Amino acid sequence: MAYMYMPGATAVGITYDGGIVLASERRISYGNFVVSKTTKKTFKITDFVGACCAGMVADMQVLAMQMRALTKVRKLELKREIPPNSVAKMMSSLMYERRFYPLLTQVIVGGVDGGASIYTLDPLGSVLPDDYAAVGTGAEMALGVLDQEFKKGMSEKDAVALAVKSIKSAIMRDSASGDGIDVLVCDKNGIRESTQN
Repeated sequence: MAYMYMPGATAVGITYDGGIVLASERRISYGNFVVSKTTKKTFKITDFVGACCAGMVADMQVLAMQMRALTKVRKLELKREIPPNSVAKMMSSLMYERRFYPLLTQVIVGGVDGGASIYTLDPLGSVLPDDYAAVGTGAEMALGVLDQEFKKGMSEKDAVALAVKSIKSAIMRDSASGDGIDVLVCDKNGIRESTQN
């Protein structure tokens, strides 16, 4: 009998005073086989909206490409930036349209439009707003840290440290997660990305 392995991963999103932090580890594994140790699972969608994912990275790469194109067209039509809730709803529609052959990815979309906001999407396109979120096989371990230490109105430095700590917590117990952490920070000045060990 053939077994289907879902790829493991851990990705988190956190709001802070004036922005959001998205972070994900870099490993792709299928079952007990590590396919890659350098895969980027955080994506810039617009100048003020980013996303991170767990699951099939290929599906998320296609979704991110489609969203970048759709948001550019929408920005040209409206002549203004597309807010994070609109990006989340557009992404939700794309995912729901494919519900009979779904994109196998869990997504956290976050950005800044006046205030900071984060939305979690499942493979069928459900949109769940929250102050912080975690997805993937390491989500339980990451949420254990986030539930204890998240505070509204955190500074950017504290939010980045918490995101990294929660991912490291997942890496300690989830064999499908590891090999460094990509961090995407978005505030009123735009998006900045970095990588940590």
